[in-house]
Amino acid sequence: MTVLIADDHPVVRAGLRGMLDTEDDLRVVGEAADADDAVAMALELKPMVVLMDLRMPGGGGVAATARLAGLRPQCRVLVLTTYGSDDLILSAVEAGATGYLLKHAGLADLLAAIRSAARGETVLTPSVAARLTRRARNPRKSALSAREAEVLRLVARGLTNAAIGAELFIGEATVKTHMLRIFGKLEVDDRTAAVMTAVSRGMITVDD
Repeated sequence: MTVLIADDHPVVRAGLRGMLDTEDDLRVVGEAADADDAVAMALELKPMVVLMDLRMPGGGGVAATARLAGLRPQCRVLVLTTYGSDDLILSAVEAGATGYLLKHAGLADLLAAIRSAARGETVLTPSVAARLTRRARNPRKSALSAREAEVLRLVARGLTNAAIGAELFIGEATVKTHMLRIFGKLEVDDRTAAVMTAVSRGMITVDD
């Protein structure tokens, strides 16, 4: 079973590779330090499983997961992260992640999760499953307003804040305020991740 490790911390990547290399049925085919590299290497190396961190440069793990789901759906993404907020879990699963595992999980759980993901099985620890169930029962309103969606569609077209302000006849400071609210609602840190997350959730559509 071939595995690609995507994490921006070299020590974490080295530790994971060291653990997986001791298993006869697992083979690490590459390491990616950011989300863009993770997608590019997954398309090139065609691993069965990608171990995906969420907080990485290049758009973040959720956006990378969504891209892989569209470009290579047979590649199983297993999120391995220290972040366990309900919104992040839901975002990752909605983006196409096969499973979600927290980094404090034991080695046996990690190995079992990788093997299950390679078989196409959904992998959710009891704590993560409980969070998803709670979120489903008590959904939080995080929909974008019409103006926020409009701003984000212009971001997807590559416009700067100044250009968006000119297009919508609003000040650049107002655009920045909208972007901060969008980041907060989508729980992302940059513009690319905001666009990819909104598209994956069906909040906006982007023309080719």
